[in-house]
Amino acid sequence: MPLLTLCLLAIVQGLTEFLPVSSSAHLILLHEWSGQTADALALDVAVHVGSVLAVILYLRAEVGRVMRGLGQAVRGQTEGADARLALYLVLATIPTLIVGVILAATGLIDRLRDPVIIGITMIVFGLWLWWAHRTAPEERGVEDWRLRDVVRMGLWQAVALIPGVSRSGITMTTARLLRFERHAAARLSLLMSIPVTLATGGYLGIKVVKEGMTAAQWTQIGFAALLALISAWVALVLMMRFLNRVSFTPYVIYRVVLGIVLLAVVL
Repeated sequence: MPLLTLCLLAIVQGLTEFLPVSSSAHLILLHEWSGQTADALALDVAVHVGSVLAVILYLRAEVGRVMRGLGQAVRGQTEGADARLALYLVLATIPTLIVGVILAATGLIDRLRDPVIIGITMIVFGLWLWWAHRTAPEERGVEDWRLRDVVRMGLWQAVALIPGVSRSGITMTTARLLRFERHAAARLSLLMSIPVTLATGGYLGIKVVKEGMTAAQWTQIGFAALLALISAWVALVLMMRFLNRVSFTPYVIYRVVLGIVLLAVVL
């Protein structure tokens, strides 16, 4: 894969993975635009690994709590706040894993990579995020996350397997409808992204290993992962600061405009 194309794909993935704009839609469209398919799977693994490392570093305090909580849960100590947080993340991930397995086994996952579907979902779910933020009060923080919230956010996260929906966007939308303030909604969405992104990267990684890789391809993967990590870190920092001023509106505008342009091109 040409170096310029690799850099573009890695940076775009890093910038969009945790923003409510659908990274999968951007990757699909860029793969189609570049015409590069031979190394697409390996590159997707790299950028998923790089971007998830960025969010782990950004939320290192919360990740530390989750790791302690997992240890406590394994020992049967499930009453503490850390153990509860870890179990909530596991529960929130299960619907996505189940739906993902079904889509992969039936081949539907490839049929959903249709530019028309992406355009429609970009617009519809972008407007839903705007409506949720405009109408729902901001009353709750991360510490108020309860089991009923986990179930609802986990189920909607599974819907984001449809390209264009945006995993970050749909979980932030759901959190806002549950009256979480904007920063809490973003942090919960980021936490929920870690196990899902690790699972996706692991699944794709197994496929890559089975196909075999050359030394040059491994070098490309490492470089792409580093670029994705850096760009994802920058995007996270800017997003969290940006939310102090203008909320989710710029992301909604971007989604709607991109969706309209995409539909205008393909229809």
